[in-house]
Amino acid sequence: MKELIRELVLQAVLDLRRDGHLPPGDEPVFTVERTRNKQHGDYACNAAMLMAKAAGRNPRELAQQLLDTLPQSRLVERAEIAGPGFINFFVSPTCLIGSLRRVLEQRDRYGWQPEESRESVTVEFVSANPNGPLHVGHGRGAAYGASLANILEAYGHKVQREYYVNDAGRQMDILAASVWLRYLELGGVQVRFPDNGYKGDYVVEIARALRAREGDRLRHPMFEVTDGLPPDESQGGDKETHVDALIARARKLLGEADYRIVFNAGLDWCLADIKQDLGEFGVRYDNWFSERSLATSGAVSKAIETLKSKGHMEERDGALWFKATQFGDEKDRVVVRENGVTTYFASDIAYLLNKFDRGFERAIYVFGADHHGYIARLKAAAQGLGVDPARLEIQLVQFAVLFEKGEKVQMSTRAGQFVTLRQLRAEVGADAARFFYVMRSHDQHLDFDLDLARSQSNDNPVYYVQYAHARVCALFRQLAEKGWSFNKAAGDAARERLVHEQEVALMNLLLGWPEIVGAAAQARSPQIVANGLRDLSSAFHSYYNAVPILVEDETLRAARLYLCKAVRQVLANGLALLGVSAPETM
Repeated sequence: MKELIRELVLQAVLDLRRDGHLPPGDEPVFTVERTRNKQHGDYACNAAMLMAKAAGRNPRELAQQLLDTLPQSRLVERAEIAGPGFINFFVSPTCLIGSLRRVLEQRDRYGWQPEESRESVTVEFVSANPNGPLHVGHGRGAAYGASLANILEAYGHKVQREYYVNDAGRQMDILAASVWLRYLELGGVQVRFPDNGYKGDYVVEIARALRAREGDRLRHPMFEVTDGLPPDESQGGDKETHVDALIARARKLLGEADYRIVFNAGLDWCLADIKQDLGEFGVRYDNWFSERSLATSGAVSKAIETLKSKGHMEERDGALWFKATQFGDEKDRVVVRENGVTTYFASDIAYLLNKFDRGFERAIYVFGADHHGYIARLKAAAQGLGVDPARLEIQLVQFAVLFEKGEKVQMSTRAGQFVTLRQLRAEVGADAARFFYVMRSHDQHLDFDLDLARSQSNDNPVYYVQYAHARVCALFRQLAEKGWSFNKAAGDAARERLVHEQEVALMNLLLGWPEIVGAAAQARSPQIVANGLRDLSSAFHSYYNAVPILVEDETLRAARLYLCKAVRQVLANGLALLGVSAPETM
């Protein structure tokens, strides 16, 4: 409807220009927005206010001319001027009842734009290091990224969902060392565990499986492991230096082939656990991209050579630096260290270039809020590689904090004392977790109330929305119990009888559903969909409580059931975008 009104106003502007009442110019920029107060119509347009100065006209006078020139449409009942020059539009009953037919004809595609009608985009989200189970912080990024991908797809984008597997890096080496020490411990070796090691129970589980496969073959006495290592933090030294030395010792004692067996034991277990966890959370991926493949495929070398060829690399003290400051970053970045080893940032650059080499027109990264510093450096890397930085988006997801009985639930990943995503799902269910994670804007901190998420009350937003869907389903069961049936054609024919104030309000919300999906896609904000579902549910619950639906009047009953069926469809569509189920009974 917004687009229709925009076209009507544009046509009026062109007609006024053609007749000499407005000076020629570019297509005017103006907005058409939903009104907050229905007394001011359904939509408001600010075209006259924005064009008045350039036209040398009074805004209200120009608004009147636009109104007088506005083409007629059976979907607009009337338009009128308000305030300093707004034009308010009232949609016609024909428009409202027509939305019901569109909902029930398009069904689960209602609110969707034509498939692949917009640019292709790759959305990378979660991408947690595979060094342990996912925790509740990862859960918010998962819910946000998955919902955003669904919404972008509904808006017409060709979407690829991607997980970047950090399978090459220091954290994975720390996990490997931790697994090996637990393996030794299970074999009777007295182990001193490093302060910076991974201490979760899952590490013991990985080590136990490793021991079942390898037996004592990877066993070494503890004095060989610890002899000559620098002191750990609790021994008066530095924990990072100690754990790095421990990793080097493990590589030396095991040899590269056996070290890789230990390394892969941790990687494979954690990655399989992550895949299962996300799958049970309703999150799917089209591609699991290996960081290690960037080096083996030559992608890192290609990216470095690209930057060199464009003159954006510089050698300093034996290291190779990307001159990021010339593109707005706060400092230049090391890409190749003095010892010839590439940095994490080298992989980041290669991965960025690889995304666009694969043909995507836009790349969206979903990062935790602690990755704020990545924005400038990735934008700088894009410019250095010759990629338009506007094609690169970085969405930062703020932290989620669990509360139970008013108390904050503590978490610590390294110490193994954290609430996993799996535990959260067991506590509140996947539906509540998915909805709660996205019902607040992703750039705001989220206090996740476990007690509220568990409750079966109208205060629980996901319960409230799902209950609206289940209530419609219950209506049709009650219909059958009365020995009546629903005839869709009869309901369609009787739509004109839907004149109750609350019926009009419901139809208005259904009419605006595609706009909600579009707004959520453009703002990269699933919260808009969640809010739209809550508004529709609230309107339906009010209608259900105030207006009898299963009335004796067969024609009126068919019309009201037709409306309810449309409400049910839009609720199901919106819940699907958020990865939440639409139950028929509750």
